[in-house]
Amino acid sequence: MSEALLCIKNLRVAYPRSGGEELRWAVDDVSFTLQAGERMGLVGESGCGKSTIGRAAMRLLPASSQVEGRVTFQGKSVFDLTPPQLRKFRGEAVALIFQDPMTRLDPLMTIGNHCIETLQAHLPELSAREAKQKALATLDKVKIPASRWNQYPHEFSGGMRQRVAIALALLLQPKLIVADEPTTSLDVTVSAQILQELTRLCAEENMGLLLISHDLAMVAEYCNHIGVMYHGKIVEMGLTESVFKQPQHEYTRSLLQAALHIQTVDETGGLATGDWGLVTGDSSSPIPNPQYPIPNTQSPLPNPQSPILRVTELKQHYTIEPNLIERLFKGQSQTIKAVDGINLDLYPGEILGLVGESGCGKSTLSRTILQLIRPTAGKVEFLGKDLTSLSRQEIRAERRQMQMVFQDPHACLNPAMTVGQSIADPLLIHHMADSAKAKQQVLWMLEKVGLTPPEIYYERYPSDLSGGQQQRVAIARALITHPKLLICDEPVSMLDASVQSQVLDLMLQLKEEFELTYLFITHDLWLARFLCDRIAVMNGGKIVELGPTKQIFANPQHPYTKTLLAAAPLLARA
Repeated sequence: MSEALLCIKNLRVAYPRSGGEELRWAVDDVSFTLQAGERMGLVGESGCGKSTIGRAAMRLLPASSQVEGRVTFQGKSVFDLTPPQLRKFRGEAVALIFQDPMTRLDPLMTIGNHCIETLQAHLPELSAREAKQKALATLDKVKIPASRWNQYPHEFSGGMRQRVAIALALLLQPKLIVADEPTTSLDVTVSAQILQELTRLCAEENMGLLLISHDLAMVAEYCNHIGVMYHGKIVEMGLTESVFKQPQHEYTRSLLQAALHIQTVDETGGLATGDWGLVTGDSSSPIPNPQYPIPNTQSPLPNPQSPILRVTELKQHYTIEPNLIERLFKGQSQTIKAVDGINLDLYPGEILGLVGESGCGKSTLSRTILQLIRPTAGKVEFLGKDLTSLSRQEIRAERRQMQMVFQDPHACLNPAMTVGQSIADPLLIHHMADSAKAKQQVLWMLEKVGLTPPEIYYERYPSDLSGGQQQRVAIARALITHPKLLICDEPVSMLDASVQSQVLDLMLQLKEEFELTYLFITHDLWLARFLCDRIAVMNGGKIVELGPTKQIFANPQHPYTKTLLAAAPLLARA
């Protein structure tokens, strides 16, 4: 057998500790090999050590981390590389795709300059014209048009920024790609295209892929091998098909059940309400899992006569002005129609799902509804009031009744504020309580979202919490003012399957208790089917299809809806 591309042997990693803190191994005695052309998936809950392995393979751990064991790439020790060798190694030999593209992109540089800088650092022999041609060809592979070359990261949606990060990793045609949740913020069509491109490159260029993900369906579809991690250890490893059909470890079964919890359908193609689980190779009976009971998610459709939110001919257009050189050649400004004539009604007690590809305008629509950005045209009526005609002060008062839960809880929580301060902040802003009463309400809300004992979590900072716990804090903060409408923008896309199930069940329980209405934005179609009463499909700034969830899935009418459904990976196919 030829020499392994990547070999990790008895790896142990402990992050820097403050004085007196007990040693804790984030990665504890992990060993595996990855051959050229092989695609391996690493799955497990947040905090289990998946990303730490990826960073250890590229020597990106903090300098004072404690590391034991060996990491070799094509037979050479990664830990023994000199700084010049390490610079060449990163990018040309191994490339890392980060989960959060904003940590990879410089806000002061255009997308084009990011590409040129990367190419010039590693391939100085390329002329400026050759570098640009190579960069444009790579951007085209991830569906970023040449017209966006001179734009900055903040002018892109989260999904489009991730596409740029993937393009930067592919620029130098590395021998191994370490992809850390590379498609978390991407819709199913773009995700499928990019992963198909990555798997094609693995086959054609004999390139290895280490795919770190919490999306089990994606790993099942695109990886030959899988490693399941739990508390810093690999508890199960093998061929993907074997592991998924006959899981040996209890934790693997728990992960699979949590994912199937969302994807299970009944005989008519609707959502199942009975038993569910993984069908093993020698049995057709499901494995019971009392930890994740199936809630009754599909409530009756509400009274169509009284919408809580009505959006009429809403438009949000942006103009891209030509730069100096383009103006000299009489370049024309471009108009991006992020939201282009949306009509939408949302009824009390309903969960309306908004799905579509990254860059289609979903998040822009939500921010326009909240009047965080003023619309170009159209009306937004909430509880009978036209928000577009209100002053900034009046809108601020109305926002008490409508709140938002964002995709990345870490980014929306102030790292300098404790959990208690973050949740209490809206109460103080809206003059709903003094500090003493606010604390009592926050402790009560922490209990409601499952962060117990609440007195301990009240004093903690966001950095002390896992991703799932941070999202619970974000939900608590959104609910503390007792709103009528909650807009959820990809609230569980960054969470692993087991935590995702817990947060979704929590949101359904809170919906009943607080009599909430949800506008649920997601690119995960199975999640939308699991949770939503109706689904609106968005493409190119317009809603192209709208209807009851079962109807959309059983009989999609629009070609784009059919494309979305065809691209969505289904775990049951594995």
